[in-house]
Formats: sequence, C-alpha cells, structure tokens
Amino acid sequence: MKILHTSDWHLGRSLYGRQRYDEFEAFLDWLSETIWRNEVSTLLVSGDIFDNSTPSTRAQELYYRFLGQTIRSSCRHIVIIAGNHDSPAFLDAPQQLLKALDIHVIGHGNHPPEEEVLVLHDEYRNPELIVCAVPYLRDRDIRPSEAGESADRKEEKLLEGIRTHYANVTALAEQKRQELGGDIPVVAMGHLFTAGGQTIDGDGVRELYVGSIAHVTAGIFPDNLDYVALGHLHVPQTVNHTDTIRYSGSPLPMGFGEARQQKSVCLVEFQGTVPTVRPLGVPVFQRLESIHGDLDTIMARIRELAAEDENIWLEVIYKGAEIIGDLREQLESAVEGTRLDIIRVRDQRIIDRVLERTQPEETLHDMDVYEVFSRCLDAHDIPQEQRPALTATYREAVFSLENDERPATQKD
Repeated sequence: MKILHTSDWHLGRSLYGRQRYDEFEAFLDWLSETIWRNEVSTLLVSGDIFDNSTPSTRAQELYYRFLGQTIRSSCRHIVIIAGNHDSPAFLDAPQQLLKALDIHVIGHGNHPPEEEVLVLHDEYRNPELIVCAVPYLRDRDIRPSEAGESADRKEEKLLEGIRTHYANVTALAEQKRQELGGDIPVVAMGHLFTAGGQTIDGDGVRELYVGSIAHVTAGIFPDNLDYVALGHLHVPQTVNHTDTIRYSGSPLPMGFGEARQQKSVCLVEFQGTVPTVRPLGVPVFQRLESIHGDLDTIMARIRELAAEDENIWLEVIYKGAEIIGDLREQLESAVEGTRLDIIRVRDQRIIDRVLERTQPEETLHDMDVYEVFSRCLDAHDIPQEQRPALTATYREAVFSLENDERPATQKD
C-alpha cells in the first residue's frame, strides 16, 4: 500500500500582488500524474489547503477539480485536515457529499475522538489503513479558559490539551487495530509547530498559538503510530531525526526566502506496518530569484539571468552606499526586452537611514508585531509589573485576528 503525504498548498496565495493560479494548477496536475504513476492508494493533505478562510472562486475551482480527477485514479481515499489558514466551517460544509466519494475532510478540532479515527478499506472492502485525522487544534477547541489564569497556566493547559487529544484519538485507533487483526498500519495527521522545527525568513508561517506556546514536542505522538504526516512548516524535514515523523513542506515556494529550496511530497510505502519513506521532488513551475548587493552587482546578475532566456520573477534588494533616486526606473530599463519580471524592489539604504534614529543595526524587516508592541510599551514608560498582563492580552488579540473564522464568501 502506498500513501502520498503533502500539505500547505495555500491555494490562492499571491506574491507581492502577483496571482499564482497558473503555478497552483501546474502543481495539482503534476500531483495527479504522480499519484497515477506511483499507484498511490491514499492521499493525505495535512492542512492549509487554502491561503485564507475565504478562498476565491478560482482557488475553489482548482481544489474541486483536483479532487474529481484524483478520485477517478488509483487513489481510493483522500484525507484532508484543516490548517490554521483554513476555515473549518468552509472545509466541513461539503463533508457528507465528499465522504460518499471516499474523500474524508476534518475541519473542526472539537469533534468527538471517534470522528477523527478513519478506517479505510481496499477495493475488496478489507480494512487496510487507520488514519488519525487530527486537524489544526485551536485554543478554544481543547482548553477551557478561566478568569485570572496566568500565562504559564494557559501554556500548561494548552500543551496538555494537545497531548490529551492525540492520546485519546490514537488510543481509539489502537483499539480498532486490535479488533481488526493487529497488522493494519496506523497513521496520524497533524497541523502544528514542533519544537526545533526549521523555518525560513519570509516563508509566511504564522505562530500557531498565543506567543511561544506553539512549540510542542515530538513526545505528544504515541509510540503506536507507524507514520505521522505533519503540516504547517514549509521546509521539508523530519522531527527529532525520526524518519517516520515528517513535515512534507509546502510544494511551492511561498516567498523569495524559499526560492532555492527543493520542494517535495512524501511517498510512504507500507509492508505490513513497516513504512519506507521516499521524498519526491516537486518541479519548479515559476522560478524565483533574489538579487542582493550594490548597483553594479545587481546589474551584472540581471545580465546573467537575462542570458538564460527564462521566465523569472525577481526580488531586488539594493544594499549600496549611494542613494539612488531612480532605482526602480534603472532596474526596469535593465530588464526591458527580457523574460525577467521585477516584482519587488527593496532599497535597504533608505530603510536603514530612516531607522537610524531608533536602532542603527536594525531594519524594518527584522521586527515582528510583538517587537513593535514591546517598543510601544517602552515608548510610553509602562511599568514592568504591568507588562506581562498587557503582553498576554495583546498576544491573544493577535491570535484572534489571525484565526478569525469569518463566514466563507466568494471573491476573486
């Protein structure tokens, strides 16, 4: 039996205003071909199918078109869980209809454990795989709030809630395995941030939970799991150097920081309950390049890339000492008549001069929303004893904004 593990499609995501639907379509076509060529029987998609909770009609069209193509192939089952970018309600809406096609969707994390344990059958109706389909667990799904509790207590309860959720679901899966004969693989899915996970600057990965409590340890996954298919981190990687606990990573580079990264999906082949994992490299559907340096360095690199006669999207970060007022115009003139397309220009010299009044070694790109809030506390001389409570409230507000479940509407 063969499983294909993928995640973090982020359908509908743009790059500095550029739509990327052609890339998404090319990837999904490649994925369909890969499933057919490798005779995959089960596809696992570990969250962040869409880039936001109200996906465009084009993004939805690509999603349902892919599902229709795939279910007509060798793939008997598709299992999809929601990520932190997805709307659980939106994904769950066609749940019953899709289930009739052996497409299993788990959006909300507040279901009873038995609804997240799926027993999948082969073409002869024999059980062949048990999947613990655990979606992104929102704070309110697993941790009852109490007035006046400290930030440390909130963290303890949240981590314990995640651990308990996985323990309950996997215990039920193990019970089913024993009832069915004991030699059926058990696979878990999840969308979370494990401690030590690798990210890349500008990859768009959001903190999952309030503040730093997102980072759970690999110990939350019980030993009876034969493979753990994770989503959320965009860099393909194992967890704790364990080959059977993996992030497949995003199939497309979500930003220029990921431009040189080899993207992949994971092909998992079982002999009994023993898996063999093989990453499959995803082709580059739209080449991205980031150019850094002074004007001479940038122009030289543009000439090199132009000679390759390839469609390339460019990010240019100017770091020269001289202030150039018409930098954008010069760059556009340099790529005129080529297949190069400059979609972002960043003049680091101007940014540095503006920020010299605050921190000489700092750039705007270095600050996140939490650092900005901390600067505000400093600027207004807020007493130290008041800061923990204010910071905790601010983190909760940011979390609420990033995970707001608005009604799904169609938009282009």
